[in-house]
Amino acid sequence: MRILVRINDFAAATLKVLVVTMVLVMLVALSGQVLLRYVFNITLSWSEELSLGLFTWTVLLMAALGVREGFHVRMSLLIQRLSAGPRLWAERAIHLAATAVGCFLAWSGWRYFADTHGTTSAAIGYPIELLHTSALTCGVLIALFALEALIEGRIPADETQGDEVV
Repeated sequence: MRILVRINDFAAATLKVLVVTMVLVMLVALSGQVLLRYVFNITLSWSEELSLGLFTWTVLLMAALGVREGFHVRMSLLIQRLSAGPRLWAERAIHLAATAVGCFLAWSGWRYFADTHGTTSAAIGYPIELLHTSALTCGVLIALFALEALIEGRIPADETQGDEVV
């Protein structure tokens, strides 16, 4: 279990740095595109494709990080009303379902990666697998992060009730 936690700690820290870097590159590319187009009447052919790829990776990596950090979207109205024992089992079921979704996303991402192998992007010409690997990566990370929460029996803190993480 400690190995999984260490791996996930490293992955989460790396994700945070990667996401910030990707967002900054995306903002620079889009700002440059707007500036060049409207001020100098020069059109960049690659900035939208780069930004789309970075946006895809950013959203999917943040979804995985949301599973790890507990800031993903969730409906907790019923779970908040449960006592500690049933609430723990409900949270375990949710983590198990998240692990299954992560595994399915990884499997589907792998299939999509294999189906598009050998193609290149239109504007930049990079291997399109770089974009499509995002679903595979996100699925693996979601599965690892949810599995850690499942094994630890983690209950997210409830801000309205003042509950603490177990």
